[in-house]
Amino acid sequence: MRKIYVIGIGAGDPDHLTLQAVKALNEVDVFFLLDKGTEKSDLIDLRHEILERHATGAYRLVEARDPDRDRDRAADGAAYAGAVDDWRSRRADLYARMISDELDEGTGSVGAFLVWGDPSLYDSTLAILEEILERGTVGFTYEVIPGISSVSALAAKHRIGLNRVARPVQITTGRRLAEGWPQDADDVVVMLDAHQSFRHHLADDPVIYWGAYVGTEDEILVSGRLSEVAGRIEELRAEARARKGWIMDTYLLRRD
Repeated sequence: MRKIYVIGIGAGDPDHLTLQAVKALNEVDVFFLLDKGTEKSDLIDLRHEILERHATGAYRLVEARDPDRDRDRAADGAAYAGAVDDWRSRRADLYARMISDELDEGTGSVGAFLVWGDPSLYDSTLAILEEILERGTVGFTYEVIPGISSVSALAAKHRIGLNRVARPVQITTGRRLAEGWPQDADDVVVMLDAHQSFRHHLADDPVIYWGAYVGTEDEILVSGRLSEVAGRIEELRAEARARKGWIMDTYLLRRD
């Protein structure tokens, strides 16, 4: 049967790859890469660099255009979940076609998706593969190789722990943070925040540990009381997004 590896490649530094990931890379016949357009060509370039450094065997690259998301529909809170489901289903159509067309079931070919960060944290690949298997049209097994997430990389860069003694830490999204501070957690990691939702909590004045492009040459780090550094973060974020055309940032808010 065909086999798929879902390999976490870290938060942007090619050296984030684990030895387990390197071993898996060298069992792969076909790597599936998604083209997200010229603005995000850095994401494809990093995958090419990783393969050039660490994949020593013979392999093929299969690239396909990533389906566009309905951003207007996704911006509507009530329609958000449905918009994400539709986008995942279109991705599932694409993945199923690539797996069926490019991997030979008779010889047990091995394919791989290289996932930014860690496949278990705010990534759709595992859910998409499960959807394909539920359809029953393409058969394969798959194995997940964990990677260094942007969350763990952020904590390492700021030299902090994510939690404090006997206290919880919660990982959430900017969309949820804008709705209110999570209950029963004073340490909150925020991902996928396109609108600087930390601004909703200036009155609490937590400490923020913020990072963008963590692990890459474009890395930006800021920390301090939110009331003192929020404006600088917004400026840096806007400048970086204008320069590169995209931004990936993550932050920890730590309330007294």
